Amino acid sequence: MLERDFTEEQQMFREAYRQFLAAEVVPHMEKWRDAGIVDREIFRKAGDQGFLMVWPDEKYGGMGDPDFRFEQIIMEETAYARVGDWYNSLHSRLVGPYLTRFGSEEQCDRFLPGCVSGETILAVAMTEPDAGSDLAGMRSTAVEHDDHWVLNGTKTYISNGINADLVVVAAKTGSPEERHSMTLFLVERGMAGFERGRNLKKMGLKAQDTAELFFKDVKVPKRNVLGEPGRGFIYLMEGLAEERLIGAVGYLSAAQLSFDLTLEYVRERKAFGKPLAAFQNTQFQLAQLRTELDIAQIFIDQCVAAFNAGKLTAVDAAKAKLVTSELQVKAADVGVQLHGGAGYMDEYPISRQFTDARVAPIYAGSSEVMKIIISRDVIGDGYEPFNKRNF
Repeated sequence: MLERDFTEEQQMFREAYRQFLAAEVVPHMEKWRDAGIVDREIFRKAGDQGFLMVWPDEKYGGMGDPDFRFEQIIMEETAYARVGDWYNSLHSRLVGPYLTRFGSEEQCDRFLPGCVSGETILAVAMTEPDAGSDLAGMRSTAVEHDDHWVLNGTKTYISNGINADLVVVAAKTGSPEERHSMTLFLVERGMAGFERGRNLKKMGLKAQDTAELFFKDVKVPKRNVLGEPGRGFIYLMEGLAEERLIGAVGYLSAAQLSFDLTLEYVRERKAFGKPLAAFQNTQFQLAQLRTELDIAQIFIDQCVAAFNAGKLTAVDAAKAKLVTSELQVKAADVGVQLHGGAGYMDEYPISRQFTDARVAPIYAGSSEVMKIIISRDVIGDGYEPFNKRNF
């Protein structure tokens, strides 16, 4: 495996965060999985130690360092510690940047300090019962009045849905013919008409609270409109490349863990008088998987570098999301198979790796949607033949 490009400061950050997870998160995960939600206190503890939102300016409590590799470290270590149920990067890097990217200075001053400290937990509400990857199909609406908007609609499968104090909500604000006319609203806990439904039970990621959200005649003050009215669809599209990179880093990290768990098991487990690792079938499967993981890691690291340089395209982000999400499932599936009957038992970590992995090719845009995005680039006029590219 080629050496990866992290600074000495980032390596120290990795070690410190690894110790934080071991002390403050790992011991509580089984309790949180049973409860179906993490304790809010873990956000505050992470904020206190500078592990929640590292990129905002120092005046908001952050490090003021936008280098995505800090978040990459957080996601890698979170996955490897087997605590991916605590979806801290949703708060820190997926939703948080909406405030600085599209919000006003007043909104940043009002909300960011609490987000950095962990007092204010974030979520984003796009998905609806009849509109998943097709955002233009959403039915939530908002109508403008003198000093506020009235928001109505239902959202589902919202991560951090129970814990969230501030939710970025997308709603249609144009005529029925204007399918892409949307506005983003900052809906706060306690606003009249904002209700939470069930904490949904899931196949995996048991400690991640995932909820239905209901908005009935919610009066959202105009100072809580995020960005310009009517441009919400464009804002969401701008954020999706980063969301898919975030997902890709996490998926690949979980796949790396599945590989290591499996390698450890086949070295120790014996069949017909010799370790499973001595069988050619085991060796070939792990060799294939190791190669795919290493190649994917190189591509993801290049995508991170491109993102830092402001050059990550939506198409490359879709490629990253597609290949890593499916690789996460494959690595866990191979692991369960090579564990044999033990792989089906919840007491073995590979079992949970498998159930947690299955959502990866679905959320943040399904594999089918990623293929549509990539194929449009390939089939369209913008595709450049390999031998004509500027390397």
